[in-house]
Amino acid sequence: MLKMTKQYQYKHIQVAVDGSKEADLAFKKAVTVAKHMNATLEILHVIDTRSFQNVSSFDSAMVEQVSNDAKKKMEKYYQEAVDAGVKEVHYSIEFGSPKSIISREFPKKHDIDLIVVGATGLNAVERLLIGSVTEYITRTADCDVLVVRHNTAGLDR
Repeated sequence: MLKMTKQYQYKHIQVAVDGSKEADLAFKKAVTVAKHMNATLEILHVIDTRSFQNVSSFDSAMVEQVSNDAKKKMEKYYQEAVDAGVKEVHYSIEFGSPKSIISREFPKKHDIDLIVVGATGLNAVERLLIGSVTEYITRTADCDVLVVRHNTAGLDR
């Protein structure tokens, strides 16, 4: 890990998680950085409400089930961060567009100075058609963004 000077000291780190392998790697890296910098860690999960638009039998029970599943996962991430020694940890579940919430809305509300995200598994055609959330975040975020690749070594350093 880089030796950080006060000039590069992060205070509020955000990591977005979605249950993917890439997000789990990003979470581990965010925990390591937050612990080393004594920073607050904000764990974020965004439920993409656009996915509900195509469901013909959309009802509140479905939203409640998705929310409950997300809450269980977030509590697990929270406990893992606390057990790893991060002093201040919060988690949030938001509804809406992952791209705008992760890159702009949440960081602004929570004074985030570093966003940690996993590199996506999209291929070139998928990126062209739908765009990568990670790529969007790196282009539009007002703070630093750390993209964690699948082959990242030294997560425990």
